[in-house]
Amino acid sequence: MTSSPCPCTSGKAFAACCEPYLSGKTLAPTAEALMRARYASYAIGRIDFIETSHAPETRGDFNRETALEWSKGSKWLGLEVVGTKGGTPKDAEGVVNFVAVYEKDGKRHEHREIATFRKEGPRWLFVDGQSPKPQTYEKSGPDVGRNDPCHCGSGKKFKKCHGR
Repeated sequence: MTSSPCPCTSGKAFAACCEPYLSGKTLAPTAEALMRARYASYAIGRIDFIETSHAPETRGDFNRETALEWSKGSKWLGLEVVGTKGGTPKDAEGVVNFVAVYEKDGKRHEHREIATFRKEGPRWLFVDGQSPKPQTYEKSGPDVGRNDPCHCGSGKKFKKCHGR
């Protein structure tokens, strides 16, 4: 497994990416590195790492059996880091917005989360995860009337084109 690609889809070999964090040889230097290692641990079933990378005050909320079932019962397809805020080696806090893609029971799923991390000494810890809020669409123009020209440029009235 060490020479194979890392499950976190960083493009690096597992041995050069998440394996040193999962094995405890070294600590993740950034919040994103810890997030990637947590994803990789789900992908390969190392649930101990998930539990120990939680902040102490949130470990009581961690359900080991549920996490293990999700880990083992899913085919992990990849991780996309959408964005980060803070979380560098110099920061004390960080946020990672990500999408974890997996397949369960033959259906593809996307787990979207905005995860909060905190640094205690040299060690990053997972604090909390929230689902992203959908963005609100605000209409910027006037309403199209039924007898107005259609917005698509067909030359027809809206009611005869897209207003059906």
